[in-house]
Amino acid sequence: MRLLPGAEPYHHIPDEGAQVGVLLCHGFTGSPQSLRPWAEHLAAQGFAVSLPLLPGHGTRWQDMRHTGWQDWYTVVHRELLRLNEICGRVVVCGLSMGGTLALRLAARQPGNVHALALVNPALTFPAVKGAALGVLRHLVPSTPGLVGDIARPGVREVGYDRVPSHAAYSLRELFSLVRAELAQVTQPLLLTHSAVDHVVPPSDSALLLSSVSSVDVREVVLTDSFHVATLDHDAERILQETDAFITRLVTRKTARDGT
Repeated sequence: MRLLPGAEPYHHIPDEGAQVGVLLCHGFTGSPQSLRPWAEHLAAQGFAVSLPLLPGHGTRWQDMRHTGWQDWYTVVHRELLRLNEICGRVVVCGLSMGGTLALRLAARQPGNVHALALVNPALTFPAVKGAALGVLRHLVPSTPGLVGDIARPGVREVGYDRVPSHAAYSLRELFSLVRAELAQVTQPLLLTHSAVDHVVPPSDSALLLSSVSSVDVREVVLTDSFHVATLDHDAERILQETDAFITRLVTRKTARDGT
């Protein structure tokens, strides 16, 4: 199936190798396009970077009907292990559902995930809609899409304008699983979230902060962006915060190791 323009995965391994690898996870019904500027910036800093395309994404919404959270998680888990083979440390970044996947990786692969940088991570599903999905997914193939919540004029997110109901049901299951695992997340955490988000409620970030066991936590509230903040007015702020976050972690570990 032909990919949507801009939905291609992105991978960068420096010829001289890299001390730090970064895995980026895109959101539900979205594509790597929403994180491409972030990935390219990190690659320019000399990091090994992997930004995979999740199964069922980046083509047409009908292709997503036959995928679920296990398929999406399998891909990011595979990329995490690949980066760990060539890098001493791996930071996992995620937008929206990509943040959910990143949290599951952190909870289940603590030795392979060394830090998290999340943007508007999702943890909950609308109660009424979620309760009805068990039945409606067999009757209604799709509902209106979620892409494009961006304040910056003229900027478009590449993704689906329809949400497959079976995939949405699987997403709800993923949220439930990850909420139960949040206490197992101990890694340093950079959380950037928008003050106004029409997709993920601010309460999801509050739930995250109150539930993880991480001690090293930095919270940044983005005041000029909506949900897809990585393409919005605050995109540069996210890059700067990520640079400072990774630099501090690397410097701290180098000093501790005495190298």
